[in-house]
Amino acid sequence: MRIQFTKMHGLGNDFLVIDAVSQHVSLRPSQVKKLANRHTGVGFDQLLLIEPPSRPDADFDYRIFNSNGGEVEHCGNGARCLAKFVTDRELTAKPTITANTARGLIDLAITKSGLVSVNMGKPILDIEALPYEAPPQPDNTQTVSLNTPQGPFEFGLISIGNPHAVTSVDSVDTSDVEIIGSTIQQLRQFPDSVNVGFMEIISEIEIRLRVFERGVGETLACGTGACAAVTYGRLLGRLDRNVTVATRGGNLQIEWDGVGCDLKMIGPAESVFDGEFRL
Repeated sequence: MRIQFTKMHGLGNDFLVIDAVSQHVSLRPSQVKKLANRHTGVGFDQLLLIEPPSRPDADFDYRIFNSNGGEVEHCGNGARCLAKFVTDRELTAKPTITANTARGLIDLAITKSGLVSVNMGKPILDIEALPYEAPPQPDNTQTVSLNTPQGPFEFGLISIGNPHAVTSVDSVDTSDVEIIGSTIQQLRQFPDSVNVGFMEIISEIEIRLRVFERGVGETLACGTGACAAVTYGRLLGRLDRNVTVATRGGNLQIEWDGVGCDLKMIGPAESVFDGEFRL
């Protein structure tokens, strides 16, 4: 069986995108992992599977698989690539596209400048929903203290449909992202692991961010990680409602009016090449 695919990226966070609307596709985790290998496969951070909708209020189902073969709930950079893909392939002509994810519906639209705007929904502020298994917080805040090889760090726990632990650092350049990130991901408090973000606040309207993603490692950009970081910075009272998030792959714009409001993410999506693989 030959499967057509498109290689895409959002700020360097790269994807293998498969149209499962026009062709039948069924992949095992071991096959995803093999395709993700950057030496012997196609190479990617995540595989995005676009399927016919399973509910009447959606245009497509949107499934995400990490490079280790595990399926995850949400990916913001991938969502932007989805919008560009279905528009370029004329799978829809709608100005606003509704995709059904494992965490619910999201709305996407391509702007006049060619960027993609994504309504990411409301951040989930119940830390037990990540899930996070530990004694209840006495002050009922997002912040917890977690042990790292460099001593205890304070992390804000936020879910954007997938779990994030965000810490504020003096410099993302000098932060030991891999060692601290992998340590936090293995803590027993996170039974489903967690994405670990390192946020350097430049001003009320700009941050720098690096994210160590579960099942992938550090990526050049993380859309849900950017949303989680801005949410946490806003809850700390240190960020404005409209924030530029500078990742190693480029910039995202995140807007959030506060608790009870949806997050909005705006950023680019690029196609790299088309190809096919044989199962």
